[in-house]
Amino acid sequence: MGKFEVPEIDYTRYTNRQLAAVPLAVLAFALCILAGGYVVYGTPVALGMDFAGGTELQIETTDSEADIEAAFSEEPESVQAVQAADNQYLVQFPPTEDDMAEQAESNLAPVDEDEGVVLQSAETSASFGEGAQQTALLGLGAAFAGMSILAFVLFRSFIPSIAIVASAFSDLVIPLAFMNIANIPLSLGTVAGLLLIIGYSVDSDILLNNHILRRGGDFYESTHRAMQTGVTMTVTSMAAMLVMAISAWIFGVELLMSIGLILFVGLAADLMNTYMLNLSLLRWYKFEGIAR
Repeated sequence: MGKFEVPEIDYTRYTNRQLAAVPLAVLAFALCILAGGYVVYGTPVALGMDFAGGTELQIETTDSEADIEAAFSEEPESVQAVQAADNQYLVQFPPTEDDMAEQAESNLAPVDEDEGVVLQSAETSASFGEGAQQTALLGLGAAFAGMSILAFVLFRSFIPSIAIVASAFSDLVIPLAFMNIANIPLSLGTVAGLLLIIGYSVDSDILLNNHILRRGGDFYESTHRAMQTGVTMTVTSMAAMLVMAISAWIFGVELLMSIGLILFVGLAADLMNTYMLNLSLLRWYKFEGIAR
């Protein structure tokens, strides 16, 4: 069985500005995408039915997707085929007072004349969605604040602590921007994925800071020791998330596919931010800052 080897990077070839430039440029691009999302949606990321409210129907019909879109008085927000089943679709609508299930039964052709068109119907009110949105944002904010406090308590120094916070912030912003690009709405499930990214981020950043600041040895030797553990752990997790996303896509489980993709992108961002942005700040702190 092959063994994953973490290469030893010659960081002396790059200045701190060169190391930090790439992750900061990616962060700036991600913030621009979120700003564009705010202009389009009124929120940085498009809200799913959990937060915006609406109706979701799972239907089974011989009609085409174009026929499904034309069958309702309200234009559907999305019509998605269920990968694991023939002639089944998930249809989502914005909040409305019309009975979409009744319209589906009246205007669409069933696969079996003895069975109905609508297999399942779920509805979320706009007020409930707004409350869920506030709770989710509060949870994300509390998790980020708790992570920041933990960093300052552990290292009790501004630069190493702010390096962790900056890296975690970028790890969170980049997947959010990816969600806009990939048309993945913000939902309770994707918020759970973002919370996991915060946990992964603080883990890898604390590992790097601890090896460099609290263990003996040369700066670059300590960096490589941290990378042997951190990179192996992150790449393994990325592979697992990619497999989960592909498997979920094959079986038509859209939420799991979205979570897998978000975590994959977040972990890739964490590799970049930890071993470029965080490391550049630590090296400046170690050789040029107040720790000199």
